[in-house]
Amino acid sequence: MLDRYPVALALSAFALAIAGRRLFYLYSMVRAGKPAPGRLSHWRRRAEVELAEVGGQKRLLRWRLSGLAHAFTFWGFTILLLTIIEAYGDTFQPTFHIPGIGTNPIVGFIEDFFIVAVLVALIVFSVIRLVYDPKRIGRSSRFYGSHTGAAWVTLALIAGVMITLLMYRAAQTRVPGDFPYSHWAFASWGVGSLFGPVSVATARAIETVFIDVNIAVIVGFLVFVVYSKHLHIFMAPINVAFSRQPRALGALDKTPDMDVENLDADTVFGAGKIGDLTWKQLLDLVTCTECGRCQSQCPAWNTGKPLSPKLVIMDLRDEMFRTHKKKSLGSDTTAPASTSTEATGGDSAKAKSAVKAPLEERHLVPEVIDPDVLWSCTTCGACVEQCPVDIEHVDAIVDMRRYEVLIESRFPSEAGLMLRNIENRGDPWGLGAAKRLEWTEALDFDIPVVDDRMPEEVEYLFWVGCAGALDERARKTTQSIARLLHQAGVTFALLGPKESCTGDPARRLGNEYLFQMQAMQNVETLSATGTKKVIASCPHCFNSLGKEYPALGGDFEVIHHSQLLGRLVADGRLRPDRFDAKVTYHDPCYLGRHSRVYDPPRSVIESVPGVQSIEMHRCRERGFCCGAGGARMWLEERIGKRVNLERMDEALGTGADVVSTACPYCLIMLDDAVKERQRDEEVSVMDIAQVLERSMAPARLGAASPASPQTTLDDSAGSGAEMVPETGSGAPPGGPAPEQPA
Repeated sequence: MLDRYPVALALSAFALAIAGRRLFYLYSMVRAGKPAPGRLSHWRRRAEVELAEVGGQKRLLRWRLSGLAHAFTFWGFTILLLTIIEAYGDTFQPTFHIPGIGTNPIVGFIEDFFIVAVLVALIVFSVIRLVYDPKRIGRSSRFYGSHTGAAWVTLALIAGVMITLLMYRAAQTRVPGDFPYSHWAFASWGVGSLFGPVSVATARAIETVFIDVNIAVIVGFLVFVVYSKHLHIFMAPINVAFSRQPRALGALDKTPDMDVENLDADTVFGAGKIGDLTWKQLLDLVTCTECGRCQSQCPAWNTGKPLSPKLVIMDLRDEMFRTHKKKSLGSDTTAPASTSTEATGGDSAKAKSAVKAPLEERHLVPEVIDPDVLWSCTTCGACVEQCPVDIEHVDAIVDMRRYEVLIESRFPSEAGLMLRNIENRGDPWGLGAAKRLEWTEALDFDIPVVDDRMPEEVEYLFWVGCAGALDERARKTTQSIARLLHQAGVTFALLGPKESCTGDPARRLGNEYLFQMQAMQNVETLSATGTKKVIASCPHCFNSLGKEYPALGGDFEVIHHSQLLGRLVADGRLRPDRFDAKVTYHDPCYLGRHSRVYDPPRSVIESVPGVQSIEMHRCRERGFCCGAGGARMWLEERIGKRVNLERMDEALGTGADVVSTACPYCLIMLDDAVKERQRDEEVSVMDIAQVLERSMAPARLGAASPASPQTTLDDSAGSGAEMVPETGSGAPPGGPAPEQPA
C-alpha cells in the first residue's frame, strides 16, 4: 500500500526539505554571534531547569489560565506524536498500530483526551486574544506590537491538525480492523457514531481524505512555524538549555576585560551593531514568542514610556535577519530599511519608512533602538523574571548602553555629573568621604572604624552604602539598623571614609570602566582589612558585593540587613514590642527579583505585634519597581507618569498607614512620591528596620551613655581601628542634605 497516499508522502518530503533549509539558515545566523562563556557548564542544573520549565511548564503556569491552556497544548503535541506515527504507518498499512502499545486502550484514551484538551485550549487562547485585542485596548494589551495575524493562523493550523486527526480516527472506527483502540478512545468513537450507517468503502474514502489532509496540515504547520514567531516551539527548549545558571538576574552576564594593556584598535565594548551580540543573545531573538508577558510587567511601559522589552527583542530580531540577508546576498543588495508597523506597534519611526536602503550593518542606537527606549530601562528584571523562554533582556540593554557610553560617549547629559562624582569623590552626590560618618553622630554608642585590619572580636563589616551614609532620609534607616545590631549584641565595624561607591549605578548606566575601577578599589580595601562577612543595607551594594565582585577577585560573605534582622528576631536576640499599624511592603528589585530575598523582610514585619501586613497586588516576583534602578535615580523622567508615583498609588490603594521597604533608594523614591501625592501626613515611608525599632520600647534599645572622645582600639588587640565619637544628643546629623534629582 505504498501508493495509498503518495500526495501526503510527497508533501512531507518537500516540507521537510524547506524546513531543514530554514533551520540551517537560522543556525548559521545564531552561530555568527560572539562567544557566550559559561553556557556549557552546570549540565545537571540545566537538566533540572529543562524538566521544570519545558516539561513542567513552570514559568508559563505563573499565569494560571493561559498557562494551563499552553501546558495542555504542549503536552498534547508531545503525546500526539504517537498519532503522527500512526498516520504515517497507515500510509503503508490501513490496520497499522505501534508495536507494543498500539492497541492498549489506555493509550487510546490518552490520545483522545489530549485531542479534546488541545481543542479546548484553543478556545481559551482565542478568548484571551479577543479580550486583550490591541486594536481595541491599545497599549494596555500585552499583545500590542506582536504579530497578531500570525497568531490566529497558528491557532487555525493547530485546530486543523486536531480536527483532521479526530475525523480520520472517527472514520477508522467505521472500518472493521482499521482502528486499533477500544471504546476507551471516547472522542474517536463518539464522532464516528455520528457518521451513521455508512458503507465500509465510504468510511475508508473519508479516512483516506482526512489522513491526506491531516499530514498536509502537519507539514504545512511545520513550514509555517520555522518562518514565524512560533519558531519558539523548536527554539524554546534549546534557549532554556543554554540559559544563564543559576539565574539570569543579579550579576550581569559578562565582565569584560578593561585592562588597557589588552586592548587594541578593534576592541569594542558592549553592542553597537547586531554583530556585537553573543550567540546566546541572537538565540534569544529567534526564540521570542511575542507573548508580551515582559511588556505587561515592565515599569517603563506601564507608565507610558516607549520601552517595551518585547519590542526591543523584536526590533533586534528584524535587524539580525536584515543583516544576515545582506551577508548572504552581498553588500550591494537593498532591502526595506524598517521593520513592519505591526511588529513595532505602529508608533516606531522605523516603521514609518518605506524607502529602500543599502543593506549595511547599522548602529543599534539610534537606527534600530530609539535612545528614549534604551534609557528608560530601570534594569528591574521584571522582563527576565516573566519570560517563559528565558530571554535575557537586561543584559542586551546594558550591552547597548556600554557601547553608547564607552565607544560613542552618548548618554543622558544629567548622568555626567553622577559619573564624575563617583570617579572624583567616591559617591554619586559628590559629597566626599569626609561625610560618610556623620550619620553616627546621632548614636549613643561606639562603632569601630577600621583603620588597618578588622578587629578579631568583630564579626561583620557594615557596608553602609552611599545613600545610607549621605542621604538625610536614608541615614535614619542606617541609624536604626546600627541600634538594632548593637542591641542584639552583634559586633560590627565600619570602613568610614575608606568606603566608596560600589559602582552599581555606573555599571547599569553602561560605564563598565568606572564600575571596574570602583570595584577593584573596594576589593583591595576589603581584602586588606581582612573582611570576611559584610552586612549591606542597600540591595544594589548587596548585589554588587556578593554577586559581581567575585568576577574581579572579591570573595566575601554578604548578607542583607533584612536577612540578619530576621535571624536575630527568630533567635530571640531582638524582641519586638507592639506597633499598631497597617503595613504594606514594597519589594526592592535588587533584593527581590535579582536576589530572591522575599521572606526575610516580611518575617521582620510580621514578627511585630499589632502590625497588620497588607500585600500590594504587584508583589514578590511581580513586584513593581520604584524607578531608581538602572541609574534612573540620577536621570530626568520626562516621558509618561513617574514610576515612583505609579508604585505609591498602588501602595496608597491598600489603605496602609506605613509603606515599608528594605532599600534606601526605594525609600527615597517612595518618600518623594507620597509627598507628591500630599499624603505624607497620614502615610509614613519606613524601612523594615525602622518598623522593628519603632515597636521596641526605648529601654530595650539601651540607655544613652555619656559622650566620650574618639578613642582608638588597643593595637595589641589586632584592631587598628578607631572609634566613632559619641554625641549622646540623638540629634540628626548636621550639614545640608544631599541634593536629590528632579
